[in-house]
Amino acid sequence: MVCSFIKLNKLFLTAVFLVLIFMSCGGSRSDDGSKTIILAHAMHLTHPVTIAMDRMAELTEEKSEGQLKIEIYPTSQLGGERELLELVQIGTIGITKISGAVLENIVPAMQAMSLPYLFRDEEHYANVLWGDVGRDMLLEGEKYRLRGIAYYDAGMRSFYSVGRPINTPADLAGMKIRVQPSVMAINLIRAYGGSATPLAYGELYTAFQGGIVDGAENNPPSFYTSRHYEVTDYYILNEHTAVPDVLVIGTKVWDTLTDQERTWLMEAVNESVDFQRELWKESEEESLRIVQEAGVEVIHPDKEPFRERVQHIYDNVRERDPELYRWIERIQQVQ
Repeated sequence: MVCSFIKLNKLFLTAVFLVLIFMSCGGSRSDDGSKTIILAHAMHLTHPVTIAMDRMAELTEEKSEGQLKIEIYPTSQLGGERELLELVQIGTIGITKISGAVLENIVPAMQAMSLPYLFRDEEHYANVLWGDVGRDMLLEGEKYRLRGIAYYDAGMRSFYSVGRPINTPADLAGMKIRVQPSVMAINLIRAYGGSATPLAYGELYTAFQGGIVDGAENNPPSFYTSRHYEVTDYYILNEHTAVPDVLVIGTKVWDTLTDQERTWLMEAVNESVDFQRELWKESEEESLRIVQEAGVEVIHPDKEPFRERVQHIYDNVRERDPELYRWIERIQQVQ
């Protein structure tokens, strides 16, 4: 009864927020000519990407001397990632941060970023994301009323589990692994013999407690800031994918900005990206240290068997989706 009341109360508050925000249509201009853009996301407050977005908002207001402001609603206050993306599309909110794995459901080209062991090393990853290929992929969303304006580093995703360690791909057989709503993520788990379980990120903590899932996968900072280390036993550094976070603005809001406002915004965004990349490196190391001190066993498996087990996914993409495979080839050709 109490849980039902809390859920209803949360839904009511969210509805009130959305009504108020809808009145501003994602980006409102006040009587003095200044403009406020709504940014909503699902990240925890201490996450490096959250800190970077807060920094971006500060820089935007500073550069514009108050003429352009970013008003942030964090921690899923206005919905999960998929819901927020849809609100950006219709212009109810202006900007959101979305995982590339969720964005691929609307922007097909983004599926390429979810391929396992796609990047040769960190330098290749950086040259793709912050080079010509990454820029072109960001703009692919415009036909869907979504303009990608930046990537935030989300590091390498690895498995974590409760009760059962994962040392080889065979250990995943029969395990229920939570995945993002991504075709590539589902195919990855199936290739390892596991049972892919799409589940909202905010429900994962209790899903572990209730035995609904046996494992999940994410980067070290997210594993730590979500407190999933409290309900799991092992973190396995197999580093199967490197799916970036994407900062997206709706074209309905982008089109209302003046050239000067776009300049202020993009300067702030780009500076926040540089800031976040440095912060991320520190956060990864710190997160692993903290979860180990809390009792989580960090496993360093041989990655090659994990890599070999999923190579057929590339062959499947080449056969069924030539256009997507061309994106993969462009990524692979980056030096």
